[in-house]
Order: sequence, then C-alpha cells, then structure tokens
Amino acid sequence: MKIVIGCDQNAYKLKLIIMNHLKDIGIEYVDFGCYENEEVLYPNVALKVANGIGKGEFERGILLCGTGIGMCITANKVPGARAAVCHDVYSAERARKSNNAQILCMGSEILGPALAKKLVDIWLSSEFQGGKSKPKVDLIEEIDRNFRIEI
Repeated sequence: MKIVIGCDQNAYKLKLIIMNHLKDIGIEYVDFGCYENEEVLYPNVALKVANGIGKGEFERGILLCGTGIGMCITANKVPGARAAVCHDVYSAERARKSNNAQILCMGSEILGPALAKKLVDIWLSSEFQGGKSKPKVDLIEEIDRNFRIEI
C-alpha cells in the first residue's frame, strides 16, 4: 500500500508521530509537508495529497491540521478524492467500510498520539464492504464525475 501524508504547522508533531508509527508497522509513505518550522496554508498541502489520490498515484492519504476539518473540506474538492474527518474508532472504521474514504483527516488539537495511531491502524486495516453502501458510493462517484472540469 502506498500512503501519502501531509499536515500544516499545527499538526507537525503529530505527523512525525504518525510517520514513525507507519514506519514501525511497515507501511511505506511519502511526506508532502509541511516541514519543520514551515508555515503553510493548509489548502495547499491538502491539494497535493488529494491530487495524488485522485490521480491514482497513491492508494490512501492522511491529512492533519488543528481540527482535520479544513483539510477534509479542501481534499473533497479534488476530483476522485474522498476524505473523512475521524476522531473516534467507529468513524475511522466506517469511513472505509461504508464510504470507501481514501483520505483520513484528523485534528492534532482534538486527539492525542495514542488515539491517532489507533485510528490509523483501524482505518488502514478496514476495507470497503460494498453491500448496501455500494450504490451510495457509486452515486458519490457519479456526482464527482459530473462536476469534473479537466484542466
């Protein structure tokens, strides 16, 4: 599995913790920033990560900011990307199993490192189940295709 990760300056420390955790569990990742002592506008980082997902360059992505909300909103503007804010175990699991979200968004001001690592594990180990959710995800993808503008 190929993962991409990004954050703003508010979540830099949590990103380092998550990257170390990914390394510990044998998951390869690419870091799209931000980097130490770098001030960024989070939409720029979210765009890079979501674009990599939308183009199929990466299977999954993780975005981190203060709340996870801004990153999620931005990522969901990118064609082909489905992002979900998750701050609890159930949401992390359902983001994959029911919604087939490829991007996990979390807030460094909302959760601590232990829970963040647990949510990453749950999200990575969960797969889309299809079933009753498949027509809903298919419709999301159809809406996405209908609004795409090729640049």
